[in-house]
Amino acid sequence: MFQRIVRGLEVTLTLIILGFIVGYSNPSLTHPIEKVRAFTRQVEFNFVTWIANAAKIKVRAASAGIPYTLNNESQKEIVNENLRVTQLILEKEYQLARIYADPAVTDKELASEALRAELDEHYARQSQLAPLAEAILQEQVTQILAELGFTAAGQPIPNVWYHSTPLPMALIVSPRDHIEQVANISLNTDLTVDVQARIESSVDKKLNISSLVVNVGGVGAYPTMVQRTTDLNWTLSTIAHEWIHNYLTLRPLGLLYGESPELRTMNETTASIAGDEIGALVIERFYPERMATLQPAPREDSASFPSLSLISFPIEHPTPGDFLRPPFDYRAQMYETRITADALLAEGKIDEAEAYMEARRQVFLQNGYLLRKINQAYFAFFGAYADTPGGAAGEDPVGPAVRALREQSESLADFVNTIAWMWKYEQLQKAVGQ
Repeated sequence: MFQRIVRGLEVTLTLIILGFIVGYSNPSLTHPIEKVRAFTRQVEFNFVTWIANAAKIKVRAASAGIPYTLNNESQKEIVNENLRVTQLILEKEYQLARIYADPAVTDKELASEALRAELDEHYARQSQLAPLAEAILQEQVTQILAELGFTAAGQPIPNVWYHSTPLPMALIVSPRDHIEQVANISLNTDLTVDVQARIESSVDKKLNISSLVVNVGGVGAYPTMVQRTTDLNWTLSTIAHEWIHNYLTLRPLGLLYGESPELRTMNETTASIAGDEIGALVIERFYPERMATLQPAPREDSASFPSLSLISFPIEHPTPGDFLRPPFDYRAQMYETRITADALLAEGKIDEAEAYMEARRQVFLQNGYLLRKINQAYFAFFGAYADTPGGAAGEDPVGPAVRALREQSESLADFVNTIAWMWKYEQLQKAVGQ
């Protein structure tokens, strides 16, 4: 047990150092990211504090020996109870937000007093449950990783460490004349929509670029960050997805994540494919009763955070309601939008492309998909997740090449370990005979 804790701390320090080496190389004020950060510094997320606090929680849980002192049924009870309390918290937080957003409520403190008291009770309960539930899920993922061949002496490097938490938002930046992520800056968790829009408007007008603030569902810090949710299938896929990013960070593909759009797509598509496969195996082994509801984790999305070498992916798009409408294939429609926008931009028709993307956003809105913006930054962010054909990736050939490598690999570990040592897209093309 002590050796496992020490190994986790060693890798934690290594990943933090790598993050600072890659992310804080004192870029000049003319660097694209630094130009954007002139508008975001006051609202940027503090990863250093978060990582330190999360690491303390992980060390305490590891020293308690959970889950090794509990049988399988007790472990499952803890996980399910934590999901139940999380559901109560999310419901109460939503009710609280509605009170503070309602102009008809004049004394918001008084109106929310009982609700805040309930929330405090739920928070206290979760502070007891969450470290235990997280330790259990970490160990379950670790067991599957060991069986798949991702471990050394029975232990994955780095250890599987994650913490559920409200996640930072991400400001994505792309040039207007083509689609490419040139900046991804983590912002505070609680920015209102009007603040998000104000940041985007300032950046777009002053720098003549395309930007978008997005929500994310996971971040590959260490411990990794996973959005609070009651969907265990999604949680396990996300834990595995972010661990794969940590695993790749110790190899060329992960170290060079931000060097080119192709490498970013290779990273994200690999993590998406592996995360879904690993998460499904954990469900099959430890929660077979949930197999009927098992679906691939939504991955039309993801992101890296170049400023800290952190990798993340966003939350699933809102799903339409149950009212009747003609069939609407979201991925096919988004694919069509991407390839048309690419074609217009390639012809130098920037204004026409932006008008087209806004018109298409209205089509999605009419079909129940509440997308605040579709622009170059939108596709720069969501287009890197190409584990499934179609969607925001458009006709980008990188995703299909990654999928082809997985299909021809003998095992998941063989696939990940092969692509992990690539440092340019041409190596992937050669590996799949393109």
